[in-house]
Amino acid sequence: MKWLKRILLALLALVLLLALALWLTLRGSLAQLDGERAIAALSAPAEVQRDARGYLTITAENRLDVARALGFTHAQERFFQMDLMRRNAAGELSALFGAKALPLDKSRRLHRFRHRAEAGIAALAADERALLDAYVSGVNAGLAGLSARPPEYLLLRQQPQPWVAADTVLVAYGMYLDLQGAQGRDDVAMGLLRDAVPDDWYAFLTQHSADWEAAMDDSRVTAVPLPAGPLPAALRTAKTACSDCRLRDARDLGSNNFAVAAAHGAGGRAMLADDMHLGLRSPGTWFKARMKWKDAAGSHDVAGVTLPGAPLLVVGSNGRVAWGFTNTTSDWADVVTLKLNAASTHYLAGGAEKPLQRAVERIEIAGEAAVDHVVLESEWGPVMPQKAPSGQAYALRWVAHDREGMNLRLMHMETAANVDEAVQLAAGAGMPAQNLLVADAGGRIAWTVIGAMPRRAGGDDIDRPQDWSDGRSRWQGYLGAAEQPRIVDPADGRLWTANARMVGGDALKTLGNGGYDLGARGQQIRDDLRAQDKFDEAGLHAIQLDHRALFHQRWRKLLMEQVLTPDFVAANGLADYRAEVEKGADAARPDAVGYLLVRSFRLQALKNIFDPLAGLLEAQGLKLSDLKLVPETPGWALIQAARPDTLPGSLKTWPELLQRAVLDSRRELLSKYGSLSAATWGADNPTSVRHPLSVAVPALSSWLDQASQGMAGDSHMPRVHNHGHGQSERMVVSPGHEESGILVIPGGQSGHPMSPFYRGDHAAWLAGEALPFLPGETVHRLVLRP
Repeated sequence: MKWLKRILLALLALVLLLALALWLTLRGSLAQLDGERAIAALSAPAEVQRDARGYLTITAENRLDVARALGFTHAQERFFQMDLMRRNAAGELSALFGAKALPLDKSRRLHRFRHRAEAGIAALAADERALLDAYVSGVNAGLAGLSARPPEYLLLRQQPQPWVAADTVLVAYGMYLDLQGAQGRDDVAMGLLRDAVPDDWYAFLTQHSADWEAAMDDSRVTAVPLPAGPLPAALRTAKTACSDCRLRDARDLGSNNFAVAAAHGAGGRAMLADDMHLGLRSPGTWFKARMKWKDAAGSHDVAGVTLPGAPLLVVGSNGRVAWGFTNTTSDWADVVTLKLNAASTHYLAGGAEKPLQRAVERIEIAGEAAVDHVVLESEWGPVMPQKAPSGQAYALRWVAHDREGMNLRLMHMETAANVDEAVQLAAGAGMPAQNLLVADAGGRIAWTVIGAMPRRAGGDDIDRPQDWSDGRSRWQGYLGAAEQPRIVDPADGRLWTANARMVGGDALKTLGNGGYDLGARGQQIRDDLRAQDKFDEAGLHAIQLDHRALFHQRWRKLLMEQVLTPDFVAANGLADYRAEVEKGADAARPDAVGYLLVRSFRLQALKNIFDPLAGLLEAQGLKLSDLKLVPETPGWALIQAARPDTLPGSLKTWPELLQRAVLDSRRELLSKYGSLSAATWGADNPTSVRHPLSVAVPALSSWLDQASQGMAGDSHMPRVHNHGHGQSERMVVSPGHEESGILVIPGGQSGHPMSPFYRGDHAAWLAGEALPFLPGETVHRLVLRP
């Protein structure tokens, strides 16, 4: 018995020792917060301060030393996130996770982004290259400064690889993949739709919304009427049932930004609000930083959010100019129909056959032998994996593949002096094209597109595959600053963008349509801005949190007045359903049952209408969501017209379609939640801010994931939160008055679950609380020395 006790005690001691060793190892991978650290590349000492939430302040002698200190801190706090971003863009995840990542890696290798990054670095301007090299040296110093590798590598039994200059470019390419992710599928889908329906039906289905438009130049579109002819066969009955019938009202990766000029800002100040919408995860996309340095022009003090992996301030304020982004959702890629020879080795271009170039991409796989993946390329771009059943091949022409699409010119926004200077430098900035809103300390505001914009020539039909085999160049370089659309000093002193159509006329032709948002969100923001004359920071923040369900009110009215008739309600036991719709559909509140009922009814009604089209596209290897088509606009028009000859499928009447939508959506919710009272919007729309590894190892979820709750907001209102997609930051700032500004991110600053900063902002983000734009009192101070 004594021996058994001794064995058990020895085992317990061993377990405790192992736990202590693991704890010490994990502690060793935490960032250094205080004291001193030598970094050989620094030209002079730099100070890294953190407040109680981990908000960073860097003070250095010059901008290059700031980049070194920022790289050091990014690596210490977020290296695994940085590693995932470079690997995702390069198609190198298999080397970390094994063969399960191979399909994604192969799809990424189509773009050969590591090759493009390495080639593009040589073309960078001298000041951009110097900034990049300084940042890289800081990253590797920060990684080397950890006593143990970050915890994710322990779990994966991998060693982190050093950072190189091309990796920072790959991080930026990763944002291209996030923000312009259609990669030509949209044009192919539009071509299939165009071939499947008559001209008048194509125009009707693909029109911009006349009901929800809110262009900044107040341009209008005329609604395309319902065609006189019957519903085309392609829309009436599906030859193939769709397996993924989900509707998408727009490219969901979007954002809001809006600004008021001095006439409408408290104290005569211009103000800017920005909330970029992305998929939410832990750690979040952004890292808050304030950076101070001096140069020949004087002292600089910039603050806002940075992207770990890059040395730049992405959005924020420099004291003279504040800026923010939203995705343009314009058209930055074309699809070219390839005329191949019989052997599929050559294509026709300029009246001659040219060989497809063959590039072999070697993909390393953890625990297995590497594989070779072949990418074929034409003079216009790589050959797409998407092919029509006929065998038709396509090439992708995309801004991201050109050197003009990638550089570090955004760095100059950090020193812009006013609106005019900011708008001028936007042209040619190498980044995914964004709506740039700027406000300056003089009280002015402006909008333009920041990023490389192709100069297209020849043909207006750019929304479907094009034949370029005649040799005429359809892309003739890139637009200069004077050619890019802009609005400076608007007459009513207000600007807003929300991924919908921003402008009309020739400017719209220049931008093209990449799948614009319906416009309801932008319209609600515009109307909020025009509802009062003066705003302070809290007033603009309140607009960011506006979750009134204005968009859904016509669907609620349709339900209450035309569908939920006394006979239908009595026959199907829908008294409780009607009561919930009547009392709780005014806003996307977490406790609202009625909102979820109306929302689900709408989606089901539109699904009933568009299922045949979804089936047609799936038969071609595509999805309904690939189309540049907003189902709401044609779907609502069809319901209002209620013509028998436009009914899809075997339905007899439009009331039958709508009643079926009620019963089917209700049945799904009851199956999921058990009762209507449990079917709240919050139950259906939790935050789910998860760490990438907790999905693979659920036992670690409570340690890695952020606190979750049912969230207010949805896609068609300013407060966007739709099943894990939402506001990746909320910023409000007046340049020159940063002390009154607001900045909050989901999660926190650090990517290490044991860090006090891992969840630093999260509770405030959940609650819609306004945190200060500038860092608070210094709690930790680290001095970096040469």
